[in-house]
Amino acid sequence: MKTFLLQIFTWWNGQTLGTRFFTWRKGEFVGEDEFGNRYFRTRDNARRWVIYNGPAEASTIPAGWHGWMHHRVDTPPSEGDYHPKPWQKGHKANLTGTARAYRPHGSILTPESRPQVSADYDAWTPEA
Repeated sequence: MKTFLLQIFTWWNGQTLGTRFFTWRKGEFVGEDEFGNRYFRTRDNARRWVIYNGPAEASTIPAGWHGWMHHRVDTPPSEGDYHPKPWQKGHKANLTGTARAYRPHGSILTPESRPQVSADYDAWTPEA
């Protein structure tokens, strides 16, 4: 029941009802990657899409599937003998908006205080 409600009210959790219906009517399953994302195409290979396993996070698409999704190669990694290049990096989660996000020194979100500099501003106070 929870999955059904998520499909009705959210677009970022897996698939919506519209995507489920379109996939059922016109989709052809192509393959699945190591993250559990499922890849589909129309029977005429004009459209390609992914149904994410969990929240919609585009950075979880591996390099081989990314090339297929963007029509750079015609053969998906599940049908060919795709091998990643040595210079291709694996997935690294997007930490923006989380407690583990990058915060530079001096940011108001870091626990340490900003270092003092000689030209810091002195607030004006009226003479009494």
